Amino acid sequence: MASNNALQHAAVTDVGMRRSNNQDNHAVVIAGDGGQWRERGHLFLVADGMGAHAAGELASKMAADGIPLKYFKDRDLPPAEALRSSVRDLNAQIHSRGESNLEFKGMGTTCTVLALLPEGAVVAHVGDSRAYRLRKGKLEQLSFDHSLVWELQAAGDFRDADTIHLPKNIITRSLGPNSNVDVDLEGPFPLELGDTFLLCSDGLTGEVKDDEIGVILECLPPEEAARVLVDLANLRGGPDNITVLVAKVNGAELIGKPGEIDDRGGGSSGGTVRSLLWMLCAASAAATCGALIAQASLELLVGGIVGTVLFGLFALLAKPIPKPPPRRTAASGSRYGKGPHTSRQCTANGRMVADLAKMAVQLREAAAEQDWSIDWQRFEADLHAAEAAIEEKNHAAAVQAYCHAISFLMSELRHQGG
Repeated sequence: MASNNALQHAAVTDVGMRRSNNQDNHAVVIAGDGGQWRERGHLFLVADGMGAHAAGELASKMAADGIPLKYFKDRDLPPAEALRSSVRDLNAQIHSRGESNLEFKGMGTTCTVLALLPEGAVVAHVGDSRAYRLRKGKLEQLSFDHSLVWELQAAGDFRDADTIHLPKNIITRSLGPNSNVDVDLEGPFPLELGDTFLLCSDGLTGEVKDDEIGVILECLPPEEAARVLVDLANLRGGPDNITVLVAKVNGAELIGKPGEIDDRGGGSSGGTVRSLLWMLCAASAAATCGALIAQASLELLVGGIVGTVLFGLFALLAKPIPKPPPRRTAASGSRYGKGPHTSRQCTANGRMVADLAKMAVQLREAAAEQDWSIDWQRFEADLHAAEAAIEEKNHAAAVQAYCHAISFLMSELRHQGG
């Protein structure tokens, strides 16, 4: 977990409860200074690999390593187009690697990339990993799931994914299986103070509902929220690898204006040069005319007027001093995508509090059965805080306290388990 005055961010990845290896990979690249921030912003990426043996892990690692590298090197394109180009390039590399080795044949990976930029958040996306934004209690999914269920729903075959019996993990698009891939771009979504972004693999969203995700992001700082979300997915069976990245906007320096182009100290200076020359021209004309009228000399008057006209023509034709071109941004072109694709107001409630309380009790019983050494005083203090919040009907505080208790006990159990 890392933080500064403007941005808090955290990343947690876990193998889950049923897998022998972790085929998820992720990347976080934070701009080192103001210039890098204005040029390419902060970058976050989640990739969920697919394939037998180590193929999926290799595919997701290639994406996590290669996409940020190409994105930050490619300065000739606006950020959004550079993201798309980077994802396409890595698709070709993964496909080539798979075709060259039978062991890696058909390997692939999802890929969801978030760039936080002065003009807003931009998402590049392939697969069913997800990008969310939480703003003032509203959780919005910025990415579109490239899954059979979502594609059929978008085609109008049905309205509610929960009403049909189709496997939700059949994806329709990924990096690697084909030489070319369509990459979704979404945004830019202008940033506001308090915005919290989440990238995750489907190991999280398969087990934790959107309203739960939103409440936990609202109630906890990024590091705790990421850890608790992974813990909840594991407590519900953890059938898949789980990766969670959380980033929260805390500083006004990250807030830009939509469509704003960074031309600090730049832009065309032609207008300034011409204005200055015209001012000199006007001053020269006034001074010449004044002096000539005072001397009452027709020849000098005509000569002064001719000189002033020539000076004015020079000013008009003067070429502007060249300046570096302004940085092109994603917002300088058309708006990308149709996101957000879902929106849900997330509010802590009694049902969620009761679910968390039940988990905490079950964890306590499991730890007691194993006779593990636990700091029960700290755990019980969190439970008492939750119960006091319930008495006050403060559901948000109760959620926070139960999450603290669960996260602490899960950490202790991991430590006890080796």
